Amino acid sequence: GYCSDIGNQSREFRDMVKALHRAGIEVILDIVFNHTGEGGMNGPVTSFRGIDNTIYYLLDPLSREYLNFSGCGNTFNCNHPIVRNLIMNVLRWWVVEMHVDGFRFDLASVLGRDQHGHVLPNPPVVEQIAEDPVLADVKIIAEAWDAAGLYQVGSFSTHHRWAEWNGRFRDDVRAFMCGYPGKVSAMATRVSGSSDLYRNGGKRPCNSINFITSHDGFTLADLVSYNEKHNLANGEENRDGDNNNISWNSGVEGDTADPLIVALRSRRMRTMAVILFLSQGVPMLVAGDEFGRSQGGNNNAWCQDNETSWVDWRLLKKNRAQFQFFRQLIALRRAHPVFRRHNFFSPPHPENDPPHRYEIIWQSLEPGRQDWSEECRTLAFILNGSVLEEEDDDFLVMLNGHRDQKLTFTVPAPPDPHRTRVWKKIISTGNVSPGDFVAEDAALTVAAGARVAVEPLACVVLQSKRR
Repeated sequence: GYCSDIGNQSREFRDMVKALHRAGIEVILDIVFNHTGEGGMNGPVTSFRGIDNTIYYLLDPLSREYLNFSGCGNTFNCNHPIVRNLIMNVLRWWVVEMHVDGFRFDLASVLGRDQHGHVLPNPPVVEQIAEDPVLADVKIIAEAWDAAGLYQVGSFSTHHRWAEWNGRFRDDVRAFMCGYPGKVSAMATRVSGSSDLYRNGGKRPCNSINFITSHDGFTLADLVSYNEKHNLANGEENRDGDNNNISWNSGVEGDTADPLIVALRSRRMRTMAVILFLSQGVPMLVAGDEFGRSQGGNNNAWCQDNETSWVDWRLLKKNRAQFQFFRQLIALRRAHPVFRRHNFFSPPHPENDPPHRYEIIWQSLEPGRQDWSEECRTLAFILNGSVLEEEDDDFLVMLNGHRDQKLTFTVPAPPDPHRTRVWKKIISTGNVSPGDFVAEDAALTVAAGARVAVEPLACVVLQSKRR
């Protein structure tokens, strides 16, 4: 559909990949092995169904009807030896011939089912993908669930190579940023790399693909603008698409000119961006979120090849300030290894470690006082750059999860007293651009013990610099 010369699409794809590589951009292919284009019982016979229906698909042993774990009416029999061989040949071809750098496996939990649909403890195809020598240097990322309710985030594979879309990160950040109670401890776990999911089996924070939005579901702008999905245009009477969006419209459903609601939505989007890019793990961003793309509340727009699903590049000019905020966040993350730790945080040992050697330091509103209660909606933490092998600046992140209360945090001293450092206020999502992200050399100094006000559903970030 994108090639300019029908018949030479393979050459054009290779040329595209090479051009992206020259620009320093890797190509990860979204690949679907959970179902085929033949569909369910009423689908066409184009390939696998005609070759050997019983080998390539999961069938009910009595009725011979197609088992549907993919939501598309037919489920591929991924662990049959012949089908495994096909899958491996496909993956090798994309790597050897097309030079892609990795794969994201759609509804990857289907790869873990046997011919009856039962979940295998150690699925052969999942292990084979991780151990294949041709695929040894590519990234492999699982969407670790399927359409039948199998949810394997944190448990898709014991092999250290498999990364996962971290759906728990998405859900916990969304809930905190809707002002829900009881989410502070979950937020702390997510921003610190989701060690509850990935610490075992030799995995590291990079096994967690952190995201708040994806190509499925609401865009970031719709996440703060709609309480409910609006999918009537899809022709299924609003039955399609997920009902569990964990969204809040900020006061009114859909478009509005109310300046207070517009400001709140902007603040929430920028705060979620800060959480995404300053958390341990690998951040994933949906194209268009950086400049406020909307699908009008449609959370299942795959069938809309029109203005609903297209990227409107005019928004880049209209929402230039938000775009610039995202660019600055990306640059900040790239510049500081404290946001890209290779290993999980080590738990502190107060009897052996002085406080200034703690790798991450938690508080609520006051230094030294943590609050993990159900009622608490505030969280602050210091990322200690002095303990890294590649020494870095420290960062203090203050998050206010209340919908309507401005709260005041007391600022602790930078963690290492042997480093003569002061705090600089570089990010405040409660401010409008350009005051929401200030270069460190122009940022205001904040003294230890100072009190910093944080707007509802906003955040403030301080960076330590030498005096």
